[in-house]
Amino acid sequence: MTVNTTSLCFRNKAILAPMVRVGTLPMRLLALDYGADIVYCEELIDIKMVQCKRIVNEVLGTVDFVAPNERVVFRTCEREKDSVVFQMGTADAERALAVAKLVENDVAGIDVNMGCPKEYSTKGGMGAALLSHPDKIESILTTLVKGVCKPVTCKIRILPTKEETISLVKRIERTGVAAIAVHGRKKEERPQHSVHCDVIKAISETVSIPVIANGGSHDFIKEHSDIEAFREATGASSVMVARAAMWNPSVFRKEGPCLLKDVMQKYIKYAVRYDNHYTNTKYCLCQMLREQLENAQGKKLHAAQSIQEICEVFEMGSFYEETTAILEGKKASLEAKDQDENDQIEDTDVVKMAVRFDKREYPPQITPKMHLLEWCRKGKLPQPVYETIERPRDRLFCSVVTVAEQKYSSTLWEKSKKLAEQAAAIACLRALGLPEGKRSEEANHLGNKRKRQDQELLNNGDHENSLQTEVACKKPHFPPEVCNSSIS
Repeated sequence: MTVNTTSLCFRNKAILAPMVRVGTLPMRLLALDYGADIVYCEELIDIKMVQCKRIVNEVLGTVDFVAPNERVVFRTCEREKDSVVFQMGTADAERALAVAKLVENDVAGIDVNMGCPKEYSTKGGMGAALLSHPDKIESILTTLVKGVCKPVTCKIRILPTKEETISLVKRIERTGVAAIAVHGRKKEERPQHSVHCDVIKAISETVSIPVIANGGSHDFIKEHSDIEAFREATGASSVMVARAAMWNPSVFRKEGPCLLKDVMQKYIKYAVRYDNHYTNTKYCLCQMLREQLENAQGKKLHAAQSIQEICEVFEMGSFYEETTAILEGKKASLEAKDQDENDQIEDTDVVKMAVRFDKREYPPQITPKMHLLEWCRKGKLPQPVYETIERPRDRLFCSVVTVAEQKYSSTLWEKSKKLAEQAAAIACLRALGLPEGKRSEEANHLGNKRKRQDQELLNNGDHENSLQTEVACKKPHFPPEVCNSSIS
């Protein structure tokens, strides 16, 4: 099988390792500024990523992968597109492929972490737990190599014997991966244990693909020249740096490390500019301060509870205010643009209100769209017609419903087409004073008033019980076509 090749090269490169909490966008950009050739994101679990939606963030100039709870799981930008490798934790080939295809157009490569010894990874069969299942390793890597257009790599730890390790890496090489990173410790060993350079060297001499040596921060790497010394000791093609880069990202600088104060200020600027969460920002700064955590500045950093307070600790309060003002200005401009787009898609006679559909407020299987459709049928009116558009910037939806030649819409944009249509139906029902089918409507004193309005609008004396009474007293028996209708 041929190796999947692109412009991304793993030979003679200095690489920022994807340590948890460290491989976020500000740290990756900082490492690239100081000379790292390739940067890995922090290990991201496939189950979390597969639920994410890709959103272009025009305010920050980033591409965000956002979870259903609105949390940004992975953020990247154009600056690192040709240098960032997306690292995932996975134990399932098909799920790994789904995640890889979700992100492949925004990254330079895909990596599977098979070396993490932490419980959060191994308990799910991921990380170092995969080392005991070579068949699963082969399945995951082969599926990725065949399924994506970007180079695929993996990171492992060494096995109990050199022979077992070499046997595994040969099998990995046959999957077609573009490179293999080797952390030179066994899964039960920790940073205080010496790195096994001899095993990494034996691997480098055995396989034809690039080998990335990892694990030298404690024993070898203190400045840039030490990176080359570690590479020579292992015979590797390149070196991955984790803890040494976390302590001072300017370790990648050929001219020598910069003053830590300057490095930290530069990191904070990226953190503010790209809206990095303050807890992650605080963690990374604490790792840089290390022995200085007990001085006055370190204690103030420990006490900081926001990114603004962090900036004030480092005398960057004015930078924070200026940058946030610029970002707020961009946000306001985009919101104004969105409002213009909203106005363009709606006629001037559209009845609008700020409403949102929350299914928790309705009985099972009952929705505002069903109520509106049933009302139209009882009144012998044409069925509602929904016109829904998607906003390209953030992939949110807005819908306009036409009932009896009048249009109705919610001014709030929704995450899905279905939610947008339900919101439009709510706007229509409320404008007409009709029941929506909420659980609380029977107890609401407006219930009887809405029932009378409903009967007057229907002008049909045969319906002694309105739909609102049916919802309160028994499960409504709509025709099958009502329950299954989805009109756009």
